[in-house]
Amino acid sequence: MDLIERLHSKGLIKPPPYVIGGTQYLTIMGSQAYAVNNDDSDCDVYGFCIPSKDMIFPHLRGEIPGFGTQIQRFEQFQQHHVIEVDRQKEYDFQIYNIVKYFQLTMGCNPNMIDSLFTDETCVLKATKLAQHVRDNRKKFLHKGAWHTFKGYAYSQMHKMRIKEANPEGARYAMIQKFGYDVKFAYHVVRLLNEVEMILTEHDLDLRRNNEQLKEIRAGQWTIEQVEQYFFMKEKSLEETYTKSTLQYRPDEAVIKKLLLEVLEEHFGTLQGMVETADHYKDMLRQIQQIVSKV
Repeated sequence: MDLIERLHSKGLIKPPPYVIGGTQYLTIMGSQAYAVNNDDSDCDVYGFCIPSKDMIFPHLRGEIPGFGTQIQRFEQFQQHHVIEVDRQKEYDFQIYNIVKYFQLTMGCNPNMIDSLFTDETCVLKATKLAQHVRDNRKKFLHKGAWHTFKGYAYSQMHKMRIKEANPEGARYAMIQKFGYDVKFAYHVVRLLNEVEMILTEHDLDLRRNNEQLKEIRAGQWTIEQVEQYFFMKEKSLEETYTKSTLQYRPDEAVIKKLLLEVLEEHFGTLQGMVETADHYKDMLRQIQQIVSKV
């Protein structure tokens, strides 16, 4: 019984049936994934599931896109603050429809990219299909990561600087102790370090800089040091981006092929569900058009 099934059997979560029976991949994210967690850290869990065939290919139900009543699409299941008392664990879940997961990862969404590059010790569940995706995870990396990761880093910088907080919350206590939000601060540095690895190594190790991140989370950096690091790194990464030999944009055809491989393995066959491009058929069609004009 995997984590989803166990929590569902206890009545702690109520996901759709295809999440209960169709989840292929679950991995621990957040501070545990970056190896900077405390004993009281929550357990963030990301993953993907494969819903029913007609949910992915709505034309099987006879739906005409844009006409009449449209099928309600499942994109993700999320539930926060799920407390499993007997194991003294608290979970936050983000489980995506595999199509949505691939789309976000192909766009180099930092959370999605990180979820594919977690350490093996963080993987709670990986079916044969999910392992195939992990084995091909580098195919999702491209230079667009610089823009998305920088955007997330900017967002964390903004949140780091905000002093207002609920007096009864943990964030308020953190600001009172350190003068700023060290949790947002370490994410600023983490995101910049990660995208540097992506651009230079075409790979990603989420735990490589964990000692540096632990220092920041422990309040050993001032807010000025964090800001200085950000602006220095931003400038150097602009040059790194220009020189990077990583592909400029995602190879959509390659990623679509990977997605179809997974879906075909799951459903058995995709015949009648999707038409893939055939180079030789296209050439034959062009020849026939030329001949017809002679």
